[in-house]
Amino acid sequence: MCNYPRGHVEDTEDDYDIDDLTDDMHHEHGIGNSDSGDEGHDQPNDKIPDTSAVEAAKGKDIQGIPWERLAITRENYRQARIDLYKNYENIPNSGEAAAKECKQTEKGRTYYEFRQNTRSVKSTILHFQLKNLVWATTKHDVYLLSHYSVLHWSALSGMDTELMNVQGHVVPREKHPGNLLEGLSQTQVSTLAVKDNLLVAGGFQGELICKRLDREGISFCCRTTLDNDAITNAVDISDTSSGAVHFMASNNDSSVRDYDMETFQLCKHFQFDWPVNHTSLSPDGKLIVVVGDNPDGLLVDANSGKTVYSMKGHHDYSFASAWSPDCRTFATGNQDKTCRIWDARNLSEAVHVLKGNLGAIRSIRFTADGQFLSMAEPADFVHIFDVKSDYKRRQELDFFGEISGMFFSPDTEALFVGVWDRTYGSLLQFRRQYNN
Repeated sequence: MCNYPRGHVEDTEDDYDIDDLTDDMHHEHGIGNSDSGDEGHDQPNDKIPDTSAVEAAKGKDIQGIPWERLAITRENYRQARIDLYKNYENIPNSGEAAAKECKQTEKGRTYYEFRQNTRSVKSTILHFQLKNLVWATTKHDVYLLSHYSVLHWSALSGMDTELMNVQGHVVPREKHPGNLLEGLSQTQVSTLAVKDNLLVAGGFQGELICKRLDREGISFCCRTTLDNDAITNAVDISDTSSGAVHFMASNNDSSVRDYDMETFQLCKHFQFDWPVNHTSLSPDGKLIVVVGDNPDGLLVDANSGKTVYSMKGHHDYSFASAWSPDCRTFATGNQDKTCRIWDARNLSEAVHVLKGNLGAIRSIRFTADGQFLSMAEPADFVHIFDVKSDYKRRQELDFFGEISGMFFSPDTEALFVGVWDRTYGSLLQFRRQYNN
């Protein structure tokens, strides 16, 4: 992934703040950086009311943006965003090359309908290429990063609880071999993973912080490496073929490290030829999809770390991957603005090439029943594809702001999307529909 100095949280892919664009259509500050004093835009985030499904049905903007008071219509602003947005590429013109291969799809379906926009929780990001900072363990329980805090938000009570604050000094309470007993200070959380009662946060300097949600304090923390370019790009918690719960950390030092979640001990360390941006373990625990700073993706044996196949087709670097529950199909997301669907039984080429509107596909999720796949762009759009339609039909979620993450609840009933914007930062909640 892109080498990035610490502290430059808001220097992201070229985005346009709502306030700025109303004044200057060519202003290229990141979303949330505006100092405009437009009426209705200088309110603190928690002073602007939430938006309910009832209000949205009556015509209110789901994000509460007062378009009637702005100097530009929503339609014109949307078109300007599409026209002016510059996708970040490591390989020049990768988007143009990939666009010729994309599948034609039909949008307009409603698989998940808007339920609520919650402004009381502001989901933030650290690095513009890493967008896995929103997770859900039930349709009511959401976990996200807000600056230096890892929060739990309840859809039932509408309340958030701070689980971990890494701005100061974090010290583990449990004793495990390799535990950094002196703790960590001022960790910048680059990625997050939550499953059942387990939470793992990865840091900008290769840190890993593990917490059991049913216990007080931190269970384990360490630095995976002393490499200067050690950012933890992704963490994936999953069940292994033996039934044990493990987590894998993907790092910029070209490594994938596999840890036992019960003992927090390093079990396997696989080394690759390029920085690893994301990994996904197959549902049967036998294969790992590995993507990173190379157009080719790898299918790797989970036990030996040996490459089973090298997938060719993408034109740029990849930052997202996900397995379907069918254990045969998996997806990869790339800066060439595409999500490619692969069949593990024949990897000579992608089965489908799905295109975004603005930029890189930075997050991918399948529902637990395998019926839907969602892919998130860097900002503004999340696409939900009907897998049973052979990916021909889709729903397009259209809003404004950097996407910090998205996640389906395990029961598939809810979809949560984190939006990072100084004024309109929030958590969007959608509910599954069955008569679409």
